[in-house]
Amino acid sequence: MSAAPTLDPTDRRDALAARLFDAVSTSLELQTVYLGERLGLYRAIADGGPATAPALAERAGIAPRYAREWLEQQAVAGILDVEDAAAAPDDRRYVLPAGHDEVLLDPSSLSYGAGIIRFPVGSAQRMPDLLDAFRSGKGVDWALYGPDVIESQEAVNRPQFEHLVAVWIGDLPDIAARLRDGTARVADVACGTGWSSISIARHFPGVHVDGIDVDEGSIARAGENAATAGVAGRVSFLTADGAAADGAGRYDLVTIFEALHDMANPVEVLAAARRLLAPGGAVLVADERTAEVFTAPGDGVERTLYAYSVVCCLPCGLADEPSVGTGTMLRPDMLEAMARDAGFSRTTILPTEHDQFRFYRLDP
Repeated sequence: MSAAPTLDPTDRRDALAARLFDAVSTSLELQTVYLGERLGLYRAIADGGPATAPALAERAGIAPRYAREWLEQQAVAGILDVEDAAAAPDDRRYVLPAGHDEVLLDPSSLSYGAGIIRFPVGSAQRMPDLLDAFRSGKGVDWALYGPDVIESQEAVNRPQFEHLVAVWIGDLPDIAARLRDGTARVADVACGTGWSSISIARHFPGVHVDGIDVDEGSIARAGENAATAGVAGRVSFLTADGAAADGAGRYDLVTIFEALHDMANPVEVLAAARRLLAPGGAVLVADERTAEVFTAPGDGVERTLYAYSVVCCLPCGLADEPSVGTGTMLRPDMLEAMARDAGFSRTTILPTEHDQFRFYRLDP
């Protein structure tokens, strides 16, 4: 279905112009949040209490005039409160409202939102590469996107893993029982910065998890995260292509969280995951909760997922050649076809409730 809204052409013109204006305003506000997060301005207010511009400048080590402009903008945007708007500019005291601290400063909270701001800042810096890629048909390597994009993905997924990974695995009751016994082994393919692997180890004491990812920077960060989390003795990390992962018949569970759509050769990775399984083991895949079929116009989720696909997921997937070029929009029928081609006998869409992910169990 692709019927356009039945609006007068002039109304459609005006609606698009207004939408683009609002988008520019929002994108600029995101950049101001990025400044506040990266410069430690929110933290300075949270820890030190209400602040004037001179006080914030001193606490955070920034120039007073920039502190004043940023504070005023944040108050106008409703991100900070101001105690007395009529006070002289350098006498106004700005406050971080209750609840906003969790969104802006708590990376373990399911409400954490500041980290995702790093993505549009980082991806925008790749625009010259994207222009070239669109013309040449080639991809843009994930490593080129830099720490902002990597850390943004970590910031979005970390609280999901910390709070919910045991629930997700619990929807594979036979596998969860093995993990609770404390003798099972898990391969976490495309583990990124390691929070999925770390969280599995935390929720299932005694289980050993091997995290695998092709990005050296992410694996280095994963090792540091595991050490800080105190699970380094039960979590190991390896820089490797998931399609070439070693350890046939060794794992009771193989997980692939929000990564299959990014892979150049997902069928090969799934086939490797099947070979890794011990008898009775299963693969758990979490990928984007796309609409089941293409529909235009789409809802807010589809719009967001497609935007991610254009500026990052598809270019990254095309960086390795040959590539099937999946992009973000990995719909259920596409994943089921990939699983069949990889040799799995059964694909089950799990009943797991989640706004962002759809979960699949793959059985050999």
